[in-house]
Amino acid sequence: MSRPLSDEDRRRQISVRGLAGPENVGELKKNFNRHLHFTLVKDRNVATSRDYYFALAHTVRDHLVGRWLRTQQYYYEKDPKRIYYLSLEFYMGRTLTNTMVNLGLQSSCDEALYQLGLDMEELQEIEEDAGLGNGGLGRLAACFLDSMATLGLAAYGYGIRYEFGIFNQKIAGGWQVEEADDWLRFGNPWEKARPEYTIPVHFYGRVEHGPGGARWMDTQVVLALPYDTPVPGYRNNTVNTLRLWSARAPNDFNLKDFNVGGYVQAVLDRNLAENISRVLYPNDNFFEGKELRLKQEYFVVAATLHDIIRRFKSAKFGSRDPVRTNFESFPDKVAIQLNDTHPSLAIPELMRILVDEEKLGWDQAWDITVRTCAYTNHTVLPEALERWPVHLLESLLPRHLQLIYEINQRFLDHVYARFPGDLERLRRMSLVEEGAVKRINMAHLCIVGSHAVNGVAEIHSQILKDSVFKDFYELEPHKFQNKTNGITPRRWLVMCNPGLAEVIAQRIGEDFVSDLDQLRRLRDFVDDESFIRDVATVKQENKAKFAAYLEKVSGLRINPASLFDVQVKRIHEYKRQLLNCLHIITLYNRIKKDPGKPFVPRTIMIGGKAAPGYHMAKMIIRLVTAIGDVVNQDPAVGDRLKVLFLENYRVSLAEKVIPAADLSEQISTAGTEASGTGNMKFMLNGALTIGTMDGANVEMAQEAGEENLFIFGMRVPDVEELDRKGYRAQEFYDRLPELRQAVDQLSCGFFSPRQPDLFRDIVNMLMNHDRSFKVFADYEAYVKCQEKVSALYKNPREWTRTVIRNVAAAGKFSSDRTIAQYAREIWGCEPSRQRIPAPDDPRV
Repeated sequence: MSRPLSDEDRRRQISVRGLAGPENVGELKKNFNRHLHFTLVKDRNVATSRDYYFALAHTVRDHLVGRWLRTQQYYYEKDPKRIYYLSLEFYMGRTLTNTMVNLGLQSSCDEALYQLGLDMEELQEIEEDAGLGNGGLGRLAACFLDSMATLGLAAYGYGIRYEFGIFNQKIAGGWQVEEADDWLRFGNPWEKARPEYTIPVHFYGRVEHGPGGARWMDTQVVLALPYDTPVPGYRNNTVNTLRLWSARAPNDFNLKDFNVGGYVQAVLDRNLAENISRVLYPNDNFFEGKELRLKQEYFVVAATLHDIIRRFKSAKFGSRDPVRTNFESFPDKVAIQLNDTHPSLAIPELMRILVDEEKLGWDQAWDITVRTCAYTNHTVLPEALERWPVHLLESLLPRHLQLIYEINQRFLDHVYARFPGDLERLRRMSLVEEGAVKRINMAHLCIVGSHAVNGVAEIHSQILKDSVFKDFYELEPHKFQNKTNGITPRRWLVMCNPGLAEVIAQRIGEDFVSDLDQLRRLRDFVDDESFIRDVATVKQENKAKFAAYLEKVSGLRINPASLFDVQVKRIHEYKRQLLNCLHIITLYNRIKKDPGKPFVPRTIMIGGKAAPGYHMAKMIIRLVTAIGDVVNQDPAVGDRLKVLFLENYRVSLAEKVIPAADLSEQISTAGTEASGTGNMKFMLNGALTIGTMDGANVEMAQEAGEENLFIFGMRVPDVEELDRKGYRAQEFYDRLPELRQAVDQLSCGFFSPRQPDLFRDIVNMLMNHDRSFKVFADYEAYVKCQEKVSALYKNPREWTRTVIRNVAAAGKFSSDRTIAQYAREIWGCEPSRQRIPAPDDPRV
C-alpha cells in the first residue's frame, strides 16, 4: 500500500507530481465517494477494485471536463489555425496516471487514496491499455498529441476506435499465441460518444459525368460515429481532443431484403458494415493489401475531412451553421498531417469535395489541397510501402481512382516538361505502377499532393532524398524536410520513473518537464558524488521493483544486481533479435568452456510481438524461449546468465521495464530503422545504448558523444559497399569459430533436442537468404562491443557517470521539440507555453 506523505515528504515534494494540499485531498475524497456511490448497483454493497478504479477515473475526469469545454470555446474565440493529425494508429496505453501528472493531481490523489485505505498502484494496474497501434508509429502519434496540447496548439487527433486493439500475446510451449484484445469489455471512462456528429461514409457505386460535373451514385453507406477522448497538456489548462470513429450500419442497411422475407439476415448483415472498426491490422512495417484495410483507410479519411470542413465553415462554439464559404483561406486555417501513407486517400478525398461538391476549378482545388496536406514517411523497407491494386480502388472508390488518374496525368506532364524525353524517369515517378497487377503507389500520391515531406531522423531523411524518393527530391527539393522523432517526458520520465525525475528536479528544478533541453545542466553534476550515488540508487530501486513484478506475474526470479540487458520492440528481421540470440549463445558457450572465469552477470530480456502471419518473426520468439530453457536450467551457469522472453510487451509493460534497464539494444542494420523512439526512452531513463549508426542512434551519439554510447558495426556506406561486393554469410561462418559453433548448435538441435530441425528455417535464412539485414557481418563487432559493456559495468561509478552524460544529452529527443518544429516549419503556426484561463477563472 502507498505510504502517507510525512511532513518531510511534503517539504521535499517536487511540483512535477503536484502538491497534496489538504483542501485538494478533502475535495478529491468527497468526489471519489460520490462517484463510488453511483458506480455501485443497488443490490451490491461490496465494492470491487474495478469499482474503485472507475470511481477514481471519473473523479480525475471531472477535472478535465471544464478545461476541455473551455479550451474548445477558447479556440472558437481566437479562431487559430487548426492542426489535424490523421493516423490509423494511436497507441495510447493507460490514461489515468498520465492525466494526473498533466493536471498536477498525482500527489493529492495518492494521499486521498491512502487516507481511504486504498492502494494507488493496484488501481492503476486495473486499467486496460488502449492498444490501438502496433508499435513506434502509433506510440509516436500518442506522444505528439501530448506535446501539441502542452504547446497550446489547436490540434485534433483523428483515427479509428478499434473494438479490438493489438492482440494480447501468450507464450505457450515457447510459441506465440494470439488472443483478442477486448479492451472495451468493462467500458472506457475516458471517452465520450458524440452521436450528434455522426457522418455518412460512401463505398462502391458508380460515377456519372454530366454538365454539373461528376456524381458518385448508388453507393453503400456506413455511418461513422465519433468518440472523443480528452488530451490534457502539461499544467496549461489546455485539453485537446482525440476523435476516434466507430462504424455503424444505417437503419435501412440491406433492409430491401425484407421484401423477400430476409429481414433477419438483413439485420445480421449489419456486421459487414460494422466490421470496418472491429480490429486493428496487427502488421508493423508490412503492407497487407486487403479490401477491409482499404475500407478502414477511406473510412477514417472521409469522416475526418467532413468534420474538418464543417468546423472550417462554422465559426461559433457549438454552431453548425456555415459562416465561411470561401475556400481560399482553407490552408491558412487548416493543416492536415498524414502519419505515413495510411491516410493518403485524404488527398483525392479533399479534391473530390472541393471539385465535385464545392464546385471549385481543378487548379484552385489542387493548390488548396497541396498547401493543406503534409506527409510523414516512416519507413524505407520496400515491403512496408503501400501499393494498392487498381481493381480494388475501381470497385470500392471509383471516383477517387478517376481523380488519382487525373492527378497522375497532370503530374507526369509537369515532369516531362522539366525532363523532356526521359521516359524512364516518368515510369519511376508515376503514381500508377504497370505490371501483372496494376497498382497505385500511395507514397508517390502523398509526395505529389503535399507541400512538405519529412523523414523522422536525419539519416532517414537523407536516405529518402538520396535513394527512395531521389527523383521527387530532384524535382521539388524544397518539399523535403527532416523532423527527428521525440517522446513525451511527462509519460516517459515523470510518470514511469518518478524517482529519477525527483533526483533531477532536486538539482536543476522542475522546469525540465516542459523544457527538456534543461537536462544539459546535469553535466555540471557528472562528478558530484551525491548525484552519482542518487542516480545509481534510483536505478537499483527500479531494478528491484521490476524483479519483484516479474516474480509476481510469472514466477521468474532474476538477480537485481545483474546487468539488465533489454531488447523490447516488434519482432522483425531488420531489428535483428537474431544477432542478440547469437551473442547469448556465445556468452553461454564461453561460460561452459571456462566456468571458473569471472563473468559479469547478465539478465537478457527480449520482448515484442510478431505479426501473426510472419513466420520468421514467430520462429525468432521460439528461438529465444528455447535458448532460455537451456541456459536458465544449466546449473553450471547459475546466476551469471539468464534469458527471458517478456510476454505481451505493451505500453504499460514498457513503463516498468525501461526505467529498470541498464543496457538498451538498438541493433538494426544501418539504413533500415527510420528513427526508433524506444532508444530515446531508454536514454532518458538512464540506460546505456549498444547500437549501430542507424535511425536516431546517430543523433543520440552526436548529442552525448559517441564515446558515451556503445556503437558498433557497419555504417550505411559499409552496407552499400557490401551490397556491391556481394554479401556471403559463408565467409563469416568459416572465419569466426564462435559464430560457427553457435550456428552449428542451432543446426543440430542443441537448443531443441526433441525437434533437432526446429530452427532449420532460421539457419537456412541466415546462411543463404540474409542479403537484406546481414546478421553475420556485424556479429564480430557486436560481440567485441558487448565485452566493452561488461568491462564498464564492473566500474559502477564510471558506468553511472556515463549514464548521467546520456540523460543530460536527452533534451533533443523531447516530442515538444519535434512538434515545435512541425508547427513552425510545416504547419505555419507558433507554439505557445501560455496557460489559457481555467474554467473557474473570471473571463477577461
